[in-house]
Amino acid sequence: MGRQRQPAIAKDLLDQCAEHALAHGLPDGLEPFAQATGTSTRMLLYHFGTRDELFRAVLRRAREMHLASLGELLRVVSGESYSATLATAWVRMTEPDGRSFVRMFTELPEQREDSLWPGFRARATTDWLPLLGQGLSTIDPPPSATLVLSVIRGLIVDLGATADFHRVDQAFTAFLRGIDPGAPEVSRPDHP
Repeated sequence: MGRQRQPAIAKDLLDQCAEHALAHGLPDGLEPFAQATGTSTRMLLYHFGTRDELFRAVLRRAREMHLASLGELLRVVSGESYSATLATAWVRMTEPDGRSFVRMFTELPEQREDSLWPGFRARATTDWLPLLGQGLSTIDPPPSATLVLSVIRGLIVDLGATADFHRVDQAFTAFLRGIDPGAPEVSRPDHP
């Protein structure tokens, strides 16, 4: 009779693997996860079955973490214009911790996505739309959530390529003022 699985250990390992994947991308093999968690590849397989099952679990967990983060950032705040909420969310999303979510989901090679979780990137993108739609409904007339999402994602890609926070923040401010003339200027305490 073998040892009984311990769900708490598996959950902790999964959280650590997801954090590692967000910081470094999804690895090709198990060794980076073993090193990040301080365990062996054998123990990872014991808890998750196969490499691909672990990778799918990591993608699911990272997506859950992303949705929780987005839910907090994009929620309607009583007494605050939604354009101000978006300006604050923009700064948080473009800090290193926030960019890790977008980087992981956009850099997942298509062939890996197809084998691990077909449609993952599309779903990880469209997950934003209900969150944005709810907040954008407070702006008159409400802008398209798809348009706002496209601008955010495009500017994040621009920022990743250029690291020009000043220029990209100015562009996001101009966009916000296009959908809400009273939108605040994006204010970043320090450029990372």
